[in-house]
Amino acid sequence: MAHLLGGENLTVSYATRTVLDGITLGLEEGDRIGMVGRNGDGKSTLMRLLALRSTPDSGRVTKRGDVNVGYLDQSDVLDGDLTVGAAIVGDQADYEWARNPQIREIMGGLVSDVDWHANVHSLSGGQKRRVALAKLLIEDHDVIMLDEPTNHLDVEGVAWLARHLKSRWRANQGAFLVVTHDRWFLDEVCTKTWEVHDGIVDPFEGGYAAYVLARAERDRTAAVVESKRQQLVKKELAWLRRGAPARTAKPKFRIEAANALIADVPEPRDTTALSKMATARLGKDVLDLENVSLDLRGDDAGRKLFDNITLRLAPGERLGLVGVNGAGKTTLLKLLNGEIEPTTGKVKRGKTVVTAVLTQEVKELDDVSDLRVIEVIEREKRSFNVGGKEFTAGQLVEQLGFTNEKQWTPVKDLSGGERRRLQLLRLLVGEPNVLMLDEPTNDLDTDTLAAVEDVLDGWPGTLVVVSHDRYLLERVTDHQMALLGDGKLRALPRGVDQYLELREAALAGSTVSGGGNPVTSGAGAAASAASGPSEAEKREARKAKNRIDRQLGKLQQQEDKIHAQMAASAGDASKFDELAALNAKLQELAAERESLELEWLEAAETLGE
Repeated sequence: MAHLLGGENLTVSYATRTVLDGITLGLEEGDRIGMVGRNGDGKSTLMRLLALRSTPDSGRVTKRGDVNVGYLDQSDVLDGDLTVGAAIVGDQADYEWARNPQIREIMGGLVSDVDWHANVHSLSGGQKRRVALAKLLIEDHDVIMLDEPTNHLDVEGVAWLARHLKSRWRANQGAFLVVTHDRWFLDEVCTKTWEVHDGIVDPFEGGYAAYVLARAERDRTAAVVESKRQQLVKKELAWLRRGAPARTAKPKFRIEAANALIADVPEPRDTTALSKMATARLGKDVLDLENVSLDLRGDDAGRKLFDNITLRLAPGERLGLVGVNGAGKTTLLKLLNGEIEPTTGKVKRGKTVVTAVLTQEVKELDDVSDLRVIEVIEREKRSFNVGGKEFTAGQLVEQLGFTNEKQWTPVKDLSGGERRRLQLLRLLVGEPNVLMLDEPTNDLDTDTLAAVEDVLDGWPGTLVVVSHDRYLLERVTDHQMALLGDGKLRALPRGVDQYLELREAALAGSTVSGGGNPVTSGAGAAASAASGPSEAEKREARKAKNRIDRQLGKLQQQEDKIHAQMAASAGDASKFDELAALNAKLQELAAERESLELEWLEAAETLGE
């Protein structure tokens, strides 16, 4: 494979700390590399050096003369006075770029919902990020470097970007280097992994799963890492074997080796024990939304954010929420937390319920900014019980990555990721029995995410997680539900993959033109209008809809009956097995409902509804 670019003896120091110490590495044709490491260990610094956006203290970066490098920075670099269209394609006329199918695909995948004529400064942070990513991807680069490209992207956006990068070049052409905390994305698109730590870079073959295995083997052989770190890695591997990454058609590491390494590792969570503990702490009633609707006051369309939704949280339930931007995920948490009231319907709250919400902001730490990390935690309690084990404040703080030195750092001097960890710790030590996390992966590196997941594994309460990080959702929650933007809440028995299928079906049935965006107008709309379903197909679709409506009504009755039985038995520990059986039946009904709803969507698409 041809060499594209590389660094020789790269060294970068800040004050008394050396971030990169004599690094030599390179990118070749066909490389698909993911960079991992703790926050502050030099991932972004190394990427900027290789992209020739900064210079090292010593060493040099060389590249082949004809190599074109594209670079996506974490910061906002767009001209705010430009329109979206001008920021992406410059002064090209629509017909010039629209005849390129790859550019049309990029526009449709990233900015189809963004006003083409709006000024960049008027966009949200997420929209600016997608505009910058679209601008980069439509250009013809030999090497693409992406620093946290999944930030501000929802589940669909992350899946689209993964598909694009996998198909952008032929197998032995082009190269990309990506820094991200999204472990599903790393495993999906990368064939090599660079771990940046302690001033050096360790290369590994394969994506994130292969890296976890290789790192565990390296640590075990060299005996250089303490037992706590080894246990975290082994537990992560147990999840990788049993979870979604190991079910893919192309496993990216040797399953046999992993199985031999972790044959005696228990499941990440003792679900039965945690459920019993949660029932004891919560009683039979937790949080219920019954026939809840919420109108958006002042919304131009007069739409309902929620339309007659029902959600019942059981003791010890672990629910993951996914959905399109603006569908109401954060608002749903506010309803559950009692911060807002529904327009119609009821919110029932158990008498013993104590909620805690990890918001997307970290303003909750403003009142303790002058305290040190350990002082913040010790103000709550000096010892804590997590998963049946007693921890001192120092031990609990250390488990989430605060070393002895960091424990005495003032809160105001912490990085974004460190503040996020402390924010979560402060909630946990308050001993809530219902914990709600809104995008908890923001600013956290992969090692810290694994540590957070380990803490949550032993937490005996009801957990609700809103996240675009599908790895986290499938790792720490037992089932997922979706908000698709139509006011409804849907169960996802097959997880995030099913959500993506539902979104694809919904988008396929939507109107092609709209929004003033030239990507979705013109020839595409004409082609869509030219080939519609026949009258016979429409008649069959109407029959199918009527049949499905009747079946859904019967399912609702069965579900209501089971919910009533579960409510009657929830406080009785002797009926735990009965509760488990009822819950299993409820999951079967949810799967049947999802199948019917997908069939209903297909019929509605045929009818143009």
